[in-house]
Amino acid sequence: MAGDVRKLGIGIQDFKKLREGGYVYVDKTEYLYRLVSLSTPFFLSRPRRFGKSLFLSMLRYYWEGEKGLFEGLVIEKLLADDAHAWEPYPVFYFDFNKNNYSVDMALEVVLDDHLSNWEQKYGINEKKEAFSVRFGNVLKTAYEQTGKRCVILVDEYDKPLLEVMTDEDKTEHNRQVFKGFFSVLKSYDSYIQFVFITGVTKFSKVSIFSDLNNLRDISMSAEYAGICGITEAELRNDLIDEVRECGKENGMSETECLEVLKRTYDGYRFNIKAEGVYNPFSLLTALADRNFGYHWFETGTPTFLVKQLKKINFDPSQITDGRIYATEQQLKDYRTDNPNPVPLLYQSGYLTLKDYDSRFRSFQLDYPNDEVKYGFIESLAPDYVGTQEGGSPLDIRSFCIDLENGDTDSLRDRFTAIYARLPYGSGDYLERDFQNVIYIVFMLMGQFVQAEVHSAKGRADVVVETKDRVYLFEFKRDKSAQEALAQIEEMGYADRYAADPRPLIKIGANFDSDKRALTEWEAVH
Repeated sequence: MAGDVRKLGIGIQDFKKLREGGYVYVDKTEYLYRLVSLSTPFFLSRPRRFGKSLFLSMLRYYWEGEKGLFEGLVIEKLLADDAHAWEPYPVFYFDFNKNNYSVDMALEVVLDDHLSNWEQKYGINEKKEAFSVRFGNVLKTAYEQTGKRCVILVDEYDKPLLEVMTDEDKTEHNRQVFKGFFSVLKSYDSYIQFVFITGVTKFSKVSIFSDLNNLRDISMSAEYAGICGITEAELRNDLIDEVRECGKENGMSETECLEVLKRTYDGYRFNIKAEGVYNPFSLLTALADRNFGYHWFETGTPTFLVKQLKKINFDPSQITDGRIYATEQQLKDYRTDNPNPVPLLYQSGYLTLKDYDSRFRSFQLDYPNDEVKYGFIESLAPDYVGTQEGGSPLDIRSFCIDLENGDTDSLRDRFTAIYARLPYGSGDYLERDFQNVIYIVFMLMGQFVQAEVHSAKGRADVVVETKDRVYLFEFKRDKSAQEALAQIEEMGYADRYAADPRPLIKIGANFDSDKRALTEWEAVH
């Protein structure tokens, strides 16, 4: 069977390499057809590792007239009767992916390199000093030499901004460089046939958007919701052989494997009326490795985002409690000086659309899937909960084993040790730190046991179910463990388990603000 294994194009961003290399390709050329038939400049925001660069590469080869690469794809049929299809156009492709923008003048080096190559190609010997003037001259010259208007493709325009977010001077410098450079897109419109710009975020103060006032943002368009990512239909039609093999490797049926893949990697919604899509990088990696790991998070951690969330004392429980709402305008426009992290969380792929409140014209947001939920919470743990002695990460495995063994004393000791490491704080900050420990620890346990974390009255703080036991936890601050246990009884939290044959364990605990420690813990078996 080894010879029959198909090649999955994991991480391949060049369309020509993908097609000529015999890799499996999920056909997205219908979206290409829709776009190229219009002259409107487009902008598309999608999370990293979502296939933006591959789609832009596909656009490049289309405009360069590489018809052979599209043989057998949907667009070949759609353009069969178009006599002008596949005519080559001058293409100017900006790739901002590869450089380190923390270095001074890095953005200028990239722009100069692009312009120098194009000036050489079109025989332009006189180099004007200003980038915008040089770019305009290249566009005009290309048009005059070819008789065709120019195609401009910009990949990951925001990387020079995201990489220096913690440096205000560099951020402003790069923003100003962009402001001057991309102003050409408006003033040289008569020389331009097509524009497509991609990025993770849409920085509202970057002139690329304010100057190019006819730019169409398709990031939340229902028509283009599936332009990147893999839909359920595409998974079942194009990758079902890999699903079956992945299932066999993990002792699952095809249906069971599909359920795990969906729960782990599906759920991204870029329009509330459109179906969700799978993260393509994670899905393809899982199918290739036959391993349901958190592949997206392994490619990079949101370090700057975590630091920002900690700085503003962000409460992660509000995500799973359904308390995150934002309007479409808020989600589309990101500003570095905006203290609200929700737009960046959404645009970066850590949150997605779940519901819509028509009265207030706002979206409810939540984690798209388990990979993002557990990966994100795990990335918060070192800053929110701290690490164990020796710098090792939070040992969730040991927490789960204690629960499965009914070892409440060991469980108490683990919580005591975590609370002993809380950073100095008072008032609301200390209250939030106390609650975050509970939330993060039990949410991470949810990967291995059935754990529910509640905040509303009428439910215990935490309910954990293992194969052999049910736990009801109630945590108090500056009260007593007895009061916590009394609340479990008075509120009838145990009633729903009256017919459950598993032993029920009630745990009441108290955190003392003055001592900054877990001082009481009582378990009733």
